[in-house]
Amino acid sequence: MGERSNSRYLGVIITRKSKIFLSISILTVLSWFLIFSSTNPNRVLDYISVSESTDVPLIIIKNSNTSPQNNAISPNPQKRGDENREGAETEEPNYENRGGTKTESSMNQNRAKTLRCIQKVSPSPRPLKVYMYDMSPEFHFGLLGWKPDRNDVVWPDIRVNVPHHPGGLNLQHSVEYWLTLDLLFSELPEDSRSSRAAIRVKNSSEADVVFVPFFSSLSYNRFSKVNQKQKKSQDKELQDNAVKYVTSQKEWKISGGKDHVIMAHHPNSMSTARHKLYPAMFVVADFGRYSPHVANIDKDIVAPYKHLVPSYVNDTSGFDGRPILLYFQGAIYRKAGGFVRQELYNLLKEEKDVHFSFGSVRNHGITKAGEGMRSSKFCLNIAGDTPSSNRLFDAIASHCIPVIISDDIELPYEDVLNYNEFCLFVRSSDALKKGFLMGLVRSIGREGYNKMWLRLKEVERYFDLRFPSKDDEGDYAVQMIWEAVARKAPLVKMKVHRFQRYTKPF
Repeated sequence: MGERSNSRYLGVIITRKSKIFLSISILTVLSWFLIFSSTNPNRVLDYISVSESTDVPLIIIKNSNTSPQNNAISPNPQKRGDENREGAETEEPNYENRGGTKTESSMNQNRAKTLRCIQKVSPSPRPLKVYMYDMSPEFHFGLLGWKPDRNDVVWPDIRVNVPHHPGGLNLQHSVEYWLTLDLLFSELPEDSRSSRAAIRVKNSSEADVVFVPFFSSLSYNRFSKVNQKQKKSQDKELQDNAVKYVTSQKEWKISGGKDHVIMAHHPNSMSTARHKLYPAMFVVADFGRYSPHVANIDKDIVAPYKHLVPSYVNDTSGFDGRPILLYFQGAIYRKAGGFVRQELYNLLKEEKDVHFSFGSVRNHGITKAGEGMRSSKFCLNIAGDTPSSNRLFDAIASHCIPVIISDDIELPYEDVLNYNEFCLFVRSSDALKKGFLMGLVRSIGREGYNKMWLRLKEVERYFDLRFPSKDDEGDYAVQMIWEAVARKAPLVKMKVHRFQRYTKPF
């Protein structure tokens, strides 16, 4: 009798423990589910897109929970990233999601839904404040042959004479020239623009960043070779002198250089100085020849090349006005990652409606390339010695939809500009599969193509580097670069404060 009571008592205890354990388990699972659902990164912003408006920027927010039928923001469903495209592993890929298959009514419905997610963003309450060192002309406009009238003069009077840039291939890495001119122009009463992204300040304590006006790309292009009378090239000497000058300034010592902006757009520029000035923010074309410790996308700014072909003004070509389907003209045999060009040449040289040939700047090569791009629907941008090249920006200026085959490329202002709306991205491994590339571009119909082409014409101005204008037209690219710097400013401020933790506050 006693044994039965004990066993019954134990059974009750076990049953109660099981219920308690089960309840705790259910609550634990539910709590983790709520945590994951509330912190899902896909519920935040899938991307932010630059507005089509010319006056006020727009931020377009696309919720990842929206059904595919409602995602009308991007005309190209192929996205950059690690997702595998359908049919990538087969000889005949599946492109059923490409091309213009949506009806006009559904597109209007999607556009209406998209517009409900648009917020107008007021211009920044104040422009980025930039303190620019008054460095000797030998570091900037002196490299262009400009000489001051007096020894105490550092800068040219750009109201009277703007030093001429030599142009040619030197022009593609000329972002240093345009940014410096913009800061000089910001001081003049002639600057009548209603809003601008950056202004020069004379007191470094008021500045958000410190700008180093060393035309390092021009220095490399013109003075990197050593002649018989030199032990060291003029470019290397200028780099050494720039390091000595910058690191001796109080502004560098106060911040450890973390708030400095240094231009190194040519992949080979600042080859020695970069290893001593790396705490600074570099303005680069890509990171192909940098170690991540020296330069990376989190710390630095990717700026566009200056396109060499003329802008295509009043372009009404559209789908029918561009008879060439796919275009490439340039160096085919390249070292390093450029092997893809040679492989693609072998795959595409016999294809119908494809122009794939060797080309250079000689014999009016730039003019011929511009004419070819204007006659083509799609233009190949293939990795060469480095992940990026000026060819991408020539294609944009020509309104030829870029097909980017460069796995390591980084692009200007990609945090606010959705390149999927006007570019195609193809992995190198996919591009080298027989039939993949041609199947891709041929799958894009008239409606899908025209949508990308129109968007390309809208964003072209964000890549057009030029001298600051006296109105709100013409220098969007310069302003976009400054805005990219401004978006890094809060992180820069935090880095400076952390650097100053153990320094005396007086």
